[in-house]
Amino acid sequence: MTHRAGTGSILRRRAERVAQLLVSVNRKLVLAESCTAGLIAASLGRIPGISDCFCGSAVTYRDAVKRAWLLVRDQELKQYSAVSETVARQMAAGVLKMTEEADYAASVTGHLGPGAPAAQDGIVYMAFAARHGRSIRIRHSAKRVLTSQTRIARANEAASITLEMLAQAIEREQER
Repeated sequence: MTHRAGTGSILRRRAERVAQLLVSVNRKLVLAESCTAGLIAASLGRIPGISDCFCGSAVTYRDAVKRAWLLVRDQELKQYSAVSETVARQMAAGVLKMTEEADYAASVTGHLGPGAPAAQDGIVYMAFAARHGRSIRIRHSAKRVLTSQTRIARANEAASITLEMLAQAIEREQER
């Protein structure tokens, strides 16, 4: 997906789909966003009545904030960096642990550029966690290579694919 005039409508449609799914299954969502800087939360926040199923989003750009707010372990940040599947998984689990009223959590972390190390440029990692009684389980995680070229277009693309991953994960969760 490249950045174009329709990107906002894609985000809106995907956010509306997530909201409809959450309402239909009577579940609440919390987010942990790094590279999207709250764009997913903003997309959901435009939907009337979203507060019935959306708890909020922790925008955690810096490693120290990921440690403090999301309980991401320093060892993994040092070993893998914040742009890793391991950290995305910890972000989802951590924000869900810190938000007792939420049933589901999604996270996204990555590097949108410019100036990213070549191995991280345009890479995002996402994760989905679900609460089951007192336990929290990571149900899905993924890596995506963004096709957009500008930082703004990449942020929109990352938000869009995270919303799509989230919708699919909620649907799979209901099949369990």
